[in-house]
Amino acid sequence: MQFQGIHHIAIIVSDYQKSKDFYVNQLGFHVLAENYRQDRKDYKLDLELNGCCLEIFSGAGHPERPSFPEACGLRHLAFRVKNIEEVIADLHARGIETEPVRTDTYTGEKMTFFQDPDGLPLELHE
Repeated sequence: MQFQGIHHIAIIVSDYQKSKDFYVNQLGFHVLAENYRQDRKDYKLDLELNGCCLEIFSGAGHPERPSFPEACGLRHLAFRVKNIEEVIADLHARGIETEPVRTDTYTGEKMTFFQDPDGLPLELHE
């Protein structure tokens, strides 16, 4: 068996329009496809950013994400950036708060976290 890479990452959101606005208008993802699935009564939104594909699902009845303490499962999504301070300034200008910048203990690289509308941790990594 030989994996060639990650094809996509999928997340479930509580508010479709709010999350679509966040990922598309705030973070800059591009819409590849947007579909309402009548049989499941949910939305499926396919997004892309520099070769990274993100699937967003939204429907009724999903429990909230347990974050504190962290639960097993997807821990966070990390975005590679060239200049972390510039990206943080842009996020702050958009009303998106970030944690203080810290240095990765193992790589020595700068990193910080912020959250999507459902509290999913998102990382910036320089």
